[in-house]
Amino acid sequence: MNLFAEIRTTVLTALTEMQAEGILPAGLDFASVAVEPPRDAAHGDMATNAAMVLAKPAGKQPRVIADALAAKLMADPRITAADVAGPGFLNLRLATEMWQSVVKAALTTGTDFGRADVGKGRSVNVEFVSANPTGPMHVGHVRGAVVGDALANLLAFAGWTVTREYYINDGGAQVDVLARSAYERYREAHGLEPEIREGLYPGDYLIPVGEALKETYGDTLLDKPEAVWLSDVREFSTQMMMQMIRDDLAALGVRMDLYSSEKALYGTGKIEAAINTLRDMDLIYEGVLEPPKGKEPEDWEPRVQTLFRSTAHGDDVDRPVQKSDGSWTYFAPDIAYHFDKVQRGYDQLIDIFGADHGGYVKRMKAAVSALSNGRVSLDIKLIQLVKLWKNGEPFKMSKRAGTFVTLRDVVEMAGADVTRFIMLTRKNDVALDFDFARVLEQSKDNPVFYVQYANARVNSILRKSREAGVDVSDATLAAADLTKLDHTAEIAVAKKLAEWPRLVEIAARGNEPHRVAFYLYELASDLHGLWNRGNDDVSLRFLQDDTATSQAKIALVRAVGVVICSGLGILGVTPVEEMR
Repeated sequence: MNLFAEIRTTVLTALTEMQAEGILPAGLDFASVAVEPPRDAAHGDMATNAAMVLAKPAGKQPRVIADALAAKLMADPRITAADVAGPGFLNLRLATEMWQSVVKAALTTGTDFGRADVGKGRSVNVEFVSANPTGPMHVGHVRGAVVGDALANLLAFAGWTVTREYYINDGGAQVDVLARSAYERYREAHGLEPEIREGLYPGDYLIPVGEALKETYGDTLLDKPEAVWLSDVREFSTQMMMQMIRDDLAALGVRMDLYSSEKALYGTGKIEAAINTLRDMDLIYEGVLEPPKGKEPEDWEPRVQTLFRSTAHGDDVDRPVQKSDGSWTYFAPDIAYHFDKVQRGYDQLIDIFGADHGGYVKRMKAAVSALSNGRVSLDIKLIQLVKLWKNGEPFKMSKRAGTFVTLRDVVEMAGADVTRFIMLTRKNDVALDFDFARVLEQSKDNPVFYVQYANARVNSILRKSREAGVDVSDATLAAADLTKLDHTAEIAVAKKLAEWPRLVEIAARGNEPHRVAFYLYELASDLHGLWNRGNDDVSLRFLQDDTATSQAKIALVRAVGVVICSGLGILGVTPVEEMR
């Protein structure tokens, strides 16, 4: 049940009738007509911009359209008031029973309440994390992992068919550095002094890799030229690092559907095939780029290179795909990888990148646009930095990693549920402060505690009700006399519940899972407020003298719990039933 969508349908029906009556001309586009909560709740329950967006194409004054539309809508028994405001906005008030019906819908539907069909079964690939397989994941990867996983959950809840994918960057020079670093730990496992020279990875996490190499190869690799052992050690080390990464993701509650390898693109003709596809579109040419302004990128050369005409698809400049020496740029395998995703038939692609990949956004969008002939959209979410604090001081570095705080450090100190929720309390493109002291404190200022406490309160009310002999099964509560929910404070909570289906659609369309966390905090605040008002107003307490009234009030509380559990499920957070 999406009450906002239902009222919008009513508005569109009224507008169509106005066309038939000659009040509005035929051929108007109603796509921009919206029904949403008003900015000021005192103005009404819902507001529509219909008159404002249709005035110019209809050639009429907004208030003329708004007055006629108001008269039409007032014939609907669900609408008790339709008031024209300002230049032509139309504020609507709904009958109380409409908000009461939302409570019943939540109880009847359960955690599927709010589930949408905006995806219409279309397929979407969400690629996220994709950390280099050279060590444990750091705190920056935590945020990207949470955003990607929560977004995948959200899209599935909104009707998409979702694939979670991890792109293993195992084709570059960094995996050779990993192999050399692991080889030194292999020597160490044999009692030799490791030479962790500059440029190698110094973290203790490679000690087990060295020991595993010893167990597998014995001393057969000792004192051998690099050419003898590099390939085997690289493959062995990469596999161990990827297992570590899989374990880290599991600790955070993240699972992937698919792991794809960059290395698998080389020597298989896939890069060449992607570039040739662009060449056949006259989008590949030989040329010299103008020197860039400011800092020179790694792929710029003051000589002839093979270039992708990315400006034909919205980029600022054309991009090199092959250097003058014949080697591929970093961009080339990325083109091939995205071409592979396009060929797999996805309707939409989403990439979750670190903030340092901002320069890749336009070029990757241009490549996908070209390779799919505009059929497949690509949305790239940039994840800003996370700053760690503890007791008012910056959190120290991880010895295990050598240079950074690991995902495991964060999860072990804060817990997976707390970590996930806090990582979604800011939009992905805004920096986030993660204070270990604050995220664990029990106060309103800690959003994850505040939401979990609301759910615990719901369960507390249900337990006390059962102890008092009140039947609080969902079926019984759904059949309760909800007309007894008539206090403005109770209706306010029901109105917040009614926003949930709309919120799901908005968040899914914008690929913005943080909106779910924001909404849950607001819903929890409304429940806590209703609880506190019951301390002074006996009529607002959930257990009353007569069972029918109690069940109506408990139905509202249980509906809040249903939505909180549903929202936490999207965020990948386990609801807490009891606070200690």
